[in-house]
Amino acid sequence: MMPFLYFPEDKSEYIPAFIVLVFFMVLAVGAMYWFYKKSKKDEKEFNEKYNINDRENLPDKNK
Repeated sequence: MMPFLYFPEDKSEYIPAFIVLVFFMVLAVGAMYWFYKKSKKDEKEFNEKYNINDRENLPDKNK
């Protein structure tokens, strides 16, 4: 086996790494949720500021 790889015999040493992984994954999901909500809020404010209606820019299906 390669000397630079370390696989502990005691598998309980993986527990802190797993806890840290879960912690950062929860933070990443929280950040993505916050970015999504902030983006939607900013889009709404932009549309209200410049009087942009979503229906205006849709193609007309009757033509």
